[in-house]
Amino acid sequence: MPSLKLTSLPHALVANLDRVLSRYDELSALLSSSTLSADQFNRMSKEYADLTELVEAVQALGNQESAMADLEIILKDSTDPDMKALAEGEYYEIKNTLPGRVRQIQRLLLPKDAADERNAILEIRAGAGGDEAGLFAAELFDVYHKYAVRQGWRFDVLEISDTGIGGYKEASAEVSGQGVFARLKFESGVHRVQRVPKTESSGRVHTSTVTVAILPEAQEVDVKLDEKDLKVETMRASGAGGQHVNKTDSAVRMTHLPTGLVVYMQEEKSQIKNRAKALKIIRSRLYEMERERLAQERSSTRKNQVGTGDRSERIRTYNFPQARVTDHRVEFTSYQMAEVMAGDLDPFIDRLIAQDEAERLAEMSAE
Repeated sequence: MPSLKLTSLPHALVANLDRVLSRYDELSALLSSSTLSADQFNRMSKEYADLTELVEAVQALGNQESAMADLEIILKDSTDPDMKALAEGEYYEIKNTLPGRVRQIQRLLLPKDAADERNAILEIRAGAGGDEAGLFAAELFDVYHKYAVRQGWRFDVLEISDTGIGGYKEASAEVSGQGVFARLKFESGVHRVQRVPKTESSGRVHTSTVTVAILPEAQEVDVKLDEKDLKVETMRASGAGGQHVNKTDSAVRMTHLPTGLVVYMQEEKSQIKNRAKALKIIRSRLYEMERERLAQERSSTRKNQVGTGDRSERIRTYNFPQARVTDHRVEFTSYQMAEVMAGDLDPFIDRLIAQDEAERLAEMSAE
């Protein structure tokens, strides 16, 4: 489609928009060609579909501006009062919709995170707070399981290290489905819980923390692993308290020697399956480390996702006595504690996504 003269758009966006429209036309021509391989056709079809919403929004804005120009002529030249009044009403009705349309185009022009459409590895660890931290880690792990079910995603447990009293020292899962990482990535950080523990006879409110990390699932093409960089040890899997749960060396401890990353996997009875799961986690952690390195190059002020797990560090607080959940990044509080613990995380995730888009839009406008 030809470049449009869109006067409503900030001048800084016009060059980006022209490139996008040119690419859309190029893809349209390529997709009608019979020389593409199946892989090329699928890849280009997805890119074409991703650009379609933006192109349609641009076309709509162009039509609105054109209609306003026609109405301005009527307002200037017409001698019919009724015609002028009708034109004026229509003119301002269209004009009032322009800011929303411009924001839509700006949002669609934002660079997409290449990992947004990927599956994710969820890792949860008990932080400060002893047994209570482990108990909440188990509950929070269940919250994400319930959220995945609500979204129609698949939730496959990779590993659970329990405390023996119903809590988790740490747990991990693979979450699969459409747009998983895009919606879960802002859950990374320290989650703080304030409540009276079941074991607390005096009724004193206890504060504990749990760390959550969301890693985009990496593919073999993303991270090249050399076997000589991996130290793989096998041992017998054990349950809580060190009790052996089988008599074969099925558990795997995998160490990535260059970085010191260690993954212990015993969930499966098969050593081969435990090794494959450990490798998946190692690969995803390395992929996220590289993503963080690149992000830090772009912004030296970027904060670490998880932190240390200290009580003073938190992105979200779950206060059970007051039945409130507060996300400190968007200053949003929900008093629907039961719904949140049942997996209703969308009120938080939607606001976090909106804030991220607003910040990136501000950066784009400042450039």
